[in-house]
Order: sequence, then C-alpha cells, then structure tokens
Amino acid sequence: MIKDEPHICPQCDTNENSIRIRLQPHTRGVVCIVAKYFYSSFSVVFMIINPKIFKNIIFAVYFLVAALPAQDLEDLSFGDENSLDIATWNIEWFPKNNQITVNYVIDIITLLDLDVLAIQELDDTDMFEQMLDSLTAYAGYYESNWFAGLAYIYKTETVEINDIYEIYITSEYWNAFPRSPMVMDFNFMGENYFIINNHFKCCGDGILDYDDSSDEENRRYTAINLLKEYIDNNLSNNNVIVLGDLNDDIAEPPPNNVFQEVLDDSTHYRFADLEIAQGNSSEWSFPNWPSHLDHILITDELFNDPNNSSVETIKIDEYLDGGWNEYDQNISDHRPVAIKFLFSFGPFYDLNDDGIINEDDFLILLSFIINDDELIDLADYNFDSLVDISDLLLLSDYLQDI
Repeated sequence: MIKDEPHICPQCDTNENSIRIRLQPHTRGVVCIVAKYFYSSFSVVFMIINPKIFKNIIFAVYFLVAALPAQDLEDLSFGDENSLDIATWNIEWFPKNNQITVNYVIDIITLLDLDVLAIQELDDTDMFEQMLDSLTAYAGYYESNWFAGLAYIYKTETVEINDIYEIYITSEYWNAFPRSPMVMDFNFMGENYFIINNHFKCCGDGILDYDDSSDEENRRYTAINLLKEYIDNNLSNNNVIVLGDLNDDIAEPPPNNVFQEVLDDSTHYRFADLEIAQGNSSEWSFPNWPSHLDHILITDELFNDPNNSSVETIKIDEYLDGGWNEYDQNISDHRPVAIKFLFSFGPFYDLNDDGIINEDDFLILLSFIINDDELIDLADYNFDSLVDISDLLLLSDYLQDI
C-alpha cells in the first residue's frame, strides 16, 4: 500500500515540475536510483520531453518494483536442521523498551531458529526469565546482570550443555575484562564445542598505547591476547568459537589493530567475519556510528572447507516496516552476527550402503522404528539417543532437498 507521507527524492525535487511519489520503504531506493539514472543519462532528452511523460515513466517503474515481494519480519530466518547455527547479539541493556522489546525478541529468536545465541547487555533478569518462558524450545543462562551482563539462550533439543562457567574472574583481570568471559561447553550432534562470550571495553581514541594500561585500546588488546592464551593452554585441540561485542575493528591496519597478534596466528585462528569488516558498511553490525564491532573468531579445528560454513550480519531492521528507526528504538543498536556450520548427512542416510540415498533408505528407517531393530543406533541422526519420527523427518527433509 502507498504510504500517506510523501517521500521526495532529492534528484526529483529540483523545480516546480518536480515529481512527488509516495513510496514504500523497500521501493524508495530503486525508484530514486532509476530517476537519478534517467536524469544523468538523458538530461538532454528531458529538455524536450514533457515532464508528464517522465512522471509516467517513474510511476511505471514504481509499480514494477512495488510488485516485488516486500520483506516482513515473518520472512526472517537463519538456522536449519542440517547445521549448527550460532549468533552473537549485543541486545542493548535488555529490554530497551520494556515489554515491547521482549515481544520483538521472542519473535526474532523464534524466527532465526538458532541453536545458540550469545547475548551481551542483559540488564533485567526478571524480564529475561519472562521471555524464556515464552520460548518453549529454548533455555537460558546468565551469571548476573552486573554492568549489563552476558547470557546464553540455547535450543534444548539440539544442544547438550556440559558446563557453563566464567574465566578471568579475579580482580587482577578486571581492567582487561569489565565483564568476565563466559564459556559454554556443549555437545551438538555428537561433537564437542566451546563458545566464549565476551563484551570488551568500549570507546577510545583509535590509538593503541602499549604503555598505558588504562588506555581503552590497550585494555581490548590485553583482553583478546588473554583469551588466546587461555585457549592455547586449555583448549588447544577443541572446537572453539570466541564471539561477542569486541568493540573494535578487526580490519584496522597496524599498529593500532588490537587483534593483530591473533590475526597473525592464522594457522590456529581465523575471524570468520573478516570479509564483512573489510566490506561495505551496509553489512556492519553497528550502523549508528558505522562500524563493525561484533565478531566471531574460530580455531583451526573449525576451518575445514570454507563451503561448509557461512557468516553474516543479520539485518533485522530490513524486515521491519519502520526500518532502522523502529529497530533502534525498540530492540537494539547492534545487529546480530551469526555463523552457520553445515553438516553433510549423506553417508549416514545411506542405510543400505548402496551409494544412493533414496526412498529405499527411508523405508529401511521406517522399518527400524516399527520393529525396534537392533541396528537402530545407526539412524540416530539427531544424536538424542532415540530413533523415532524426528530422525525420519530429518531423512525426509534431506530427500526433498536433493
């Protein structure tokens, strides 16, 4: 539907014959670009063409673009059953706008279908618990709300928690870590993983002063290298994901890049979101002061084939009618950054070992379930120690996708 308030394209609003069109947010950019293109490319032609003709052209473009499907919040998605889906999200002093924020976040978490969400800036733990009550597929954990604390939300069907604990908790580390890093040790589909959730010190002047322990960049530099030291000494052979609001730019050139020592150890560590940080600002996680501050660092155990993982900034604001203003006022000033680790179930699904995954394998699994076959453990695809309709649905989904 065309909005009541007119959007005046600066390319069009130049004289008394300017063209005024009421536009939906998702069509404005395209129409304005087309108008600018026509003006710049065919300005001589428009000197002799009746402005009404040009107006008709723009209206035609508008209706063509308007016919394209608009994104609504219901279209938001990320996770699926064939991947481990993890995100970091600074949720800005949750809940930023009280119950309105809670309602938004319930919908967003449900739609994103993540396995693990690492949260920064949890302020009201009572409203956090209230939100969890509405997220029936999820459980949550927080240590405290001290200075807008850290928290996890995880899907209980897919994530088996072994332990959650904090590190660097004593006073000698408080300068580096205003909030102690929170480690989640968990199993997913039979594999063990560690996530370390962080919220580094903010702000600074952009200059890394190695001689000043109170310098904000120095504090972030110390924090990331203490995390590296912890992983090197304690988790050197584990699947480790370090994430959070790290409050600095991983793409900044030396000598002021606080992450340089980790970046230099590319044999063991990789920032999965480095291309985002190096790319267009439209993909960055903190639009208010355009910068990319929220990061995901993985260890070499998770490098594998790059085609088996993907990372993106989830631009929830683009799924809202009010765009960034609606998002910033009601949800957060940070966008989530998420990573997907894909799993290939092909070899597991080939139950008759004939090199082909087809209906025969489906019928074999169905027979396993009905007859409680002794080979049933071979078909526990979701690693929940049961073989039932859930595993049959996973195989069915796989067959539909191939």
